[in-house]
Amino acid sequence: MASLKQQLLSGVFYTALAKYSGIIISLVIAGILARLLTPDEFGIVAIATVIIAFFNIFTDMGISPAIVQNKELSENTLSEIFSFTLWTGLIISALFFAASWGIAAWYGSPVLRTLCQLLSINLFFASANIVPNALFYKNKQFKFIAIRSFLIQIAGGIAAIAVALLGGGLYALIINPILSSILIFAVSIRRYPQRPSFTFGIQAIRQIFSYSAFQFLFNVINYFSRNLDKLLIGKYMGMSPLGYYEKSYRLMMLPLQNITQVITPVMHPIFSDYQNDLTRLASSYERIIRILAYIGIPLSVLLFFTAKEITLIIFGDQWLPSVPVFQILSFSVGIQIVLSSSGSIFQASGDTRSLFVCGLFSSVLNVAGMLVGIFVFGTLEAVAWAICITFTINFIQCYWVMYRITFHRQMQPFIAQLVSPVVLGLILAAVLYPVYQLTHDMNIFLSGIIKGIVFVILFAVYIQGRGEYDIIGKIKSILKK
Repeated sequence: MASLKQQLLSGVFYTALAKYSGIIISLVIAGILARLLTPDEFGIVAIATVIIAFFNIFTDMGISPAIVQNKELSENTLSEIFSFTLWTGLIISALFFAASWGIAAWYGSPVLRTLCQLLSINLFFASANIVPNALFYKNKQFKFIAIRSFLIQIAGGIAAIAVALLGGGLYALIINPILSSILIFAVSIRRYPQRPSFTFGIQAIRQIFSYSAFQFLFNVINYFSRNLDKLLIGKYMGMSPLGYYEKSYRLMMLPLQNITQVITPVMHPIFSDYQNDLTRLASSYERIIRILAYIGIPLSVLLFFTAKEITLIIFGDQWLPSVPVFQILSFSVGIQIVLSSSGSIFQASGDTRSLFVCGLFSSVLNVAGMLVGIFVFGTLEAVAWAICITFTINFIQCYWVMYRITFHRQMQPFIAQLVSPVVLGLILAAVLYPVYQLTHDMNIFLSGIIKGIVFVILFAVYIQGRGEYDIIGKIKSILKK
């Protein structure tokens, strides 16, 4: 049997291969669509996407991670659970379809009705795919998942660009999620066929309810924590400001998604094997925390100083108003990259109750911050600052709960993993600030290259000097080959 390190490296490699090759595709697609569509159209689709994300919570209900965690589910039980997901998918899709009239009326946008009705297709297939997709992760088939994701991303991106070029307008933004959900289901059900029954599968759901219930409750409150800002900005500040905010938020989330989502999908299936050895689980996780901190904290600094270049190169001049918001949000990237891995550890340890408690605290704090930013200060920058502050507080409380309640362990080993990455971040900020001032009026491509070179040199020198990774030795071994 492969070791923990081998399983992690294999899973991360294949997930990264698909994710990072997909980054180029997603950036090309986003750049093309940003030039063909207006901020107002992006704002409208952002509302539809946020609302469907809420309904999507009720399709899963914590079932997928419960399947991964439980090692004793029979094929008959899985078929019963699959039947349950089909019924819930039908019901929730119908509810979302019916709600489309109210959603459109609330935001005063008739086109929202049609968008929501079309996206109800996505809800059904997302629900139907829960069981077969969870089995891929349960069986650690990361290579297949990576290939599937990459190919479907290409297909969805081509379809989105084609619709935009043909004058489809904002419908180009929803063709990708709809097509992707159908294709993922088709591929998954072929690999892991399920036999649906005419029952609702309630008995089978009871077997995993104690685990999935807290996971589901966490998903609900996490939704509001992550999305209430967009719902309120669209309603009270307008669709164009929402379009600018959504672009800033998406740019901030891009490294978060493309770094942590390479690691976190692998963590739960592998670490769940050590749910009865919390000491080993904690010590193994601390090594990952150090790696994520060395990636996330320096990246926060780089994103702040290159926000203008990134925004203009990818999206174009019309998105310039989103730069200040992106700069503020970039302060939270390092914290979020580390924090986003915590959910997998709560899941792997079987402590979804603590996951829910942390999520509840985070949700209340984040919502309070968003409300202050929107209704007291009334600016996108204020909302961004509120998010940064609340994420910092949430980071502290989450790891306090994990170490004191889940691991029954002191926090010193955790804090020790963060000290050196924080020092590196401060050094990078001190050096990049004068470079930022000197290149302010320079060509964006040239200024971006200069900042990137300075960042890479400082990062490499620090990593080599601290003995974190022997870069020189690695280069020598490659040259010898």
